[in-house]
Amino acid sequence: MAAGSELLQLWRDTPTHKRVWAIALPMILSNISVPLVGLVDTAVIGHLDGAHFLGGVAVGSTLFTFILWAAGFLRMGTTGFAAQACGAEDGAALRRVLLQPLWLALLISLLVWLFQTPLLNLGLHLLDSSQALLDQARLYVGIRLYSLPAALANFVLIGWFIGAQNSRAPFILLLAVNLCNVALDLLLVVGLEWGVAGAAWATVISDYLGLLLGLALLQPILRRYPGQTDWLRALLLRGAAPLIRVNRDILIRTLALESVFYLLVVQGARLGDEVVAANAVLLNFLLLTSHGLDGLAHALEALGGHALGRQDKQALRKVLVVSTVWSLVLSCSFVLAFLLGGDAIIGLLTDLPEVRQQAGTYLPWMAVMPLAAVWSYLLDGLFIGASRARAMRNAMLAALLLYLPLAWSLQGLGNHGVWLGFLCFMLLRSLLLGGWFVHLWRADRWMARR
Repeated sequence: MAAGSELLQLWRDTPTHKRVWAIALPMILSNISVPLVGLVDTAVIGHLDGAHFLGGVAVGSTLFTFILWAAGFLRMGTTGFAAQACGAEDGAALRRVLLQPLWLALLISLLVWLFQTPLLNLGLHLLDSSQALLDQARLYVGIRLYSLPAALANFVLIGWFIGAQNSRAPFILLLAVNLCNVALDLLLVVGLEWGVAGAAWATVISDYLGLLLGLALLQPILRRYPGQTDWLRALLLRGAAPLIRVNRDILIRTLALESVFYLLVVQGARLGDEVVAANAVLLNFLLLTSHGLDGLAHALEALGGHALGRQDKQALRKVLVVSTVWSLVLSCSFVLAFLLGGDAIIGLLTDLPEVRQQAGTYLPWMAVMPLAAVWSYLLDGLFIGASRARAMRNAMLAALLLYLPLAWSLQGLGNHGVWLGFLCFMLLRSLLLGGWFVHLWRADRWMARR
């Protein structure tokens, strides 16, 4: 009873609600625009004559997203350190945790460009799909790689903005990028009939425009936290050992997560072009869910990291309770929306009868997914804000090791087995990471400086 009374008191803290939604609402709106671009991509390509076009974009997007998400540490690692620097009011550290990840983004882009041919060949070799589908995937990825430096730099900027508790800047940046992407999709794919290549070029142009806008949005925050900018130290990565260790662990964690998504695509591809195209449609539901719930996770990252920088345990309790309850409300809203409007969304994405039929068959998995996934998004935000990447890495690797034999054992269920295995993986992530948080909290180790 006492615990329930304490939780209710934490929930009733109005200033915390305001702080959470000041960050979460702009991020939810801007994050939702990201999968909406995917919806537009899927819609314009899904109406071309042939499932191999849609399947090619799905596979190509997955391969390129694998690279982007593998470098997702550039955003996640930056957020935690930026939030803690703001909490400590350390302007010099805030500048350092911006410049060093930007430099790493450029180095990673150069490395991927250098090895792009063998990487692409490896990714496509593992797929047992039609040659027409693979050709479209190769075309798409080859063009998208031109945008890699801008896409990774935007990751850094968004993570830094979130850590500085400025949700307005990433909102403007993401909204501008995605609206530009939608407009260019319609122009290049529908208007000029460039097909898959048009969808890829639309994203390239949009990413570079977003980078220019993001750099322009830095100045107000830098003026708020004055400090020296040590360019040489940043470029030589001096003092970057904590950042590199966190980024290394997040990279391993993200590669494990991406391997699950890639396995999902591979399993679908081996069931036929129509199944992989249907799964591409259904993944848009998952993206809508994740980008919406990530808005509240971003608030937990920023406010949780800020509380850690100030060593304010009570503030962390408040933001954790408020973020959790609102995340549950939002996840239930997604469930209701998918149950009532899922078939209509599928109909908007493609007019291929066989793909629509397949997607409708497996739609119930998307309807229950938000309730299973919400916990992993929240816990990721909590651990990112505290820069506890090692725990995230270990929990993800353990979940992957448990998932692989499960996925193998479910092959006889076809595509239902693919989605059942993925649902179990999301639950495993949450149980493992949640258990570790409870252990650290009860041992009074969560607020220890790292």
